[in-house]
Amino acid sequence: MSRPAAERREDLVALYRQLSPEHRCPLAESRASVVFGAGNSDADLMFVGEAPGANEDREGRPFVGRAGKLLDTLLAEIGLDREDTFVANVLKCRPPGNRDPRPEEIEECSPWLFRQIELIEPKVICTLGNFATKLLSGSPVGITKVHGKPQPRTIAGRQVLLYPIFHPAAALRTDAVRRLLSQDFTRLPALLDEERAAVAPAPPLAPGLSRSGAGEPPASQLDLLG
Repeated sequence: MSRPAAERREDLVALYRQLSPEHRCPLAESRASVVFGAGNSDADLMFVGEAPGANEDREGRPFVGRAGKLLDTLLAEIGLDREDTFVANVLKCRPPGNRDPRPEEIEECSPWLFRQIELIEPKVICTLGNFATKLLSGSPVGITKVHGKPQPRTIAGRQVLLYPIFHPAAALRTDAVRRLLSQDFTRLPALLDEERAAVAPAPPLAPGLSRSGAGEPPASQLDLLG
């Protein structure tokens, strides 16, 4: 049962305030900022990347560098804005030199991410790259094999559609990955529509119809047909 959006937003703000001063992860000494995430707290679409980079660490916001600009471009190509989504990372702090996240860092940060998912209640989660995909899918299979393949999953106690895609940073390095990422993005509007329709309330029944059988007459008429 979904909670009112205003209540969930209040809890998300409280989580942000709790995380910023209390996040004593293994990267606490080297980071400049805790990068909580940003966007629509009631978004149907959530992006989960790997970790903040230098620009994100400096500004305290996710995806503000070249990869973020590409993300904005890809969203615009399918008729969406960044403000329509929520963007976060597996790690909330930048690893030194942008190295890969380590297992103990993921273990420390992942509860905060799962709590964000629980509060935002997205219908579709796009995992960007290997680390986010492996964490949220619970599978060791890499992004090259699973990109563009929707996966129904239970995450943070909610049924969501996990949609793994390449990280925009990888697309900046390789034209072939850029083309694949763009192709995978084009499927997002249809996936969102399908997930929204799956949870939409059923329309009112016409008089004389029942949910157990659309052609079944109402009980008051059954004795007239015997």
